[in-house]
Amino acid sequence: MDTLSRREGDSFVTVIGGGLSGCEAAWQIAERGIKVKLYEMRPGRSTPAHKTNHLAEIVCSNSLKSDQPFNASWLLKQELRRMGSLLMRIADSVRVPAGSALAVDREEFAVKTTEAIASHANIELLREEVTEIPPVDSGGIVIIASGPLTSAALSESIRRFCGIENLYFYDAISPIVDAETIDYTKAYRASRYGKGDDDYINCPMSREEYTTFYDALVSAEAVELHDFEEAHYFESCLPIEELARRGRETLRFGPMRPVGLIDPHTGRMPWAVVQLRQEDRMQSSYNLVGFQNHLKFPDQRRILQLIPGLEHAEFLRLGQIHRNTYINAPQTLTETMATQREPRLFFTGQLAGTEGYIENITSGLVAGVNAVQIMRGGEPVIFPAETAIGALCRYISTPTKHFAPMNIHFGLLPSMELPRRLPKAEKQRMLSERALNSLSNLVDACPV
Repeated sequence: MDTLSRREGDSFVTVIGGGLSGCEAAWQIAERGIKVKLYEMRPGRSTPAHKTNHLAEIVCSNSLKSDQPFNASWLLKQELRRMGSLLMRIADSVRVPAGSALAVDREEFAVKTTEAIASHANIELLREEVTEIPPVDSGGIVIIASGPLTSAALSESIRRFCGIENLYFYDAISPIVDAETIDYTKAYRASRYGKGDDDYINCPMSREEYTTFYDALVSAEAVELHDFEEAHYFESCLPIEELARRGRETLRFGPMRPVGLIDPHTGRMPWAVVQLRQEDRMQSSYNLVGFQNHLKFPDQRRILQLIPGLEHAEFLRLGQIHRNTYINAPQTLTETMATQREPRLFFTGQLAGTEGYIENITSGLVAGVNAVQIMRGGEPVIFPAETAIGALCRYISTPTKHFAPMNIHFGLLPSMELPRRLPKAEKQRMLSERALNSLSNLVDACPV
């Protein structure tokens, strides 16, 4: 803990956590000429989900969601690109085919991020666990980006600062299959509605095969939660067995939706489809899209091998469950990602309720920009509400009865007066253009 002490005359920002958000925050600060001490507890202390010692390790899906123009996720990515995001630049450089989505080779992504951070002249990377929120009353600035798997000691310090019990939900990891063990006499390549270059591998199911699969799934044995009394799942990342329990047809209208995926073997649309997305540049492995789960491994293998084309598949990783911790952000944070009680203390990432890879990068960027503003005695930057960045920051800082982490979507942006019968795609295009125009002046005011 000696490294956290601050001598008179020191001028640096402390960032706790080397995930997506922490790395982006550290980079934004360092690029603006301010020294950064970035703390990452791995490898000295690992987590149930991480497998490497790299910074910015992606542990769930390798997809950074849609990069289709005028989609809400695309808009957020575009804004980050224009703001000089390090992680967006790296993601673009290591992308793998995924139709209209931006998917990355997660190993290359983490390695390149680690190299960029570790080699920056203004960043000191410290492989140490921080167990208490560092003091900021002596002029320091602290960004806490410790993520959904924040250690117990630091979680307790955060709880004491926030004055509330930590909230939490559970996030599940999708299985990954060895590409060489897929039966391509049954599976076929295609992207939904022909968008993309047949980037997905599709495993079609007949009605009978789906029924067998469904019955096995809902009767399978799940891993016990042990020290947790109740699981609070993030709605858009439900374990597939939880989703299945909502009804026999739920999966067919969710992750196993067959629409737009004609089976070339039959010339017909299957009853259901399991999609596999490329995991690495070598096309050696694929993840099962939407198949995050927390079933016991023997049951999981047995059920996944009921999928046509995966009867003899070798799974490089099976689904897992892990805890995600987050604060009640509207009671704690402002639109700048700084805390209401102490403007020199910031929270970012999933811990702050910005759910999703791109959203985590966003809150890190906002905190980094504003840490520099505070350090230099300037006014904090508030991103326009019309932008995706601003809308996300406004969401996590606006009081609400039941706060939950949120992905970006157009519903967070202020509405526009548009013709009632205007097509949805055209409305999204106009919202996107308004956002990017609104961001232009801010980019000029926050040069890197």
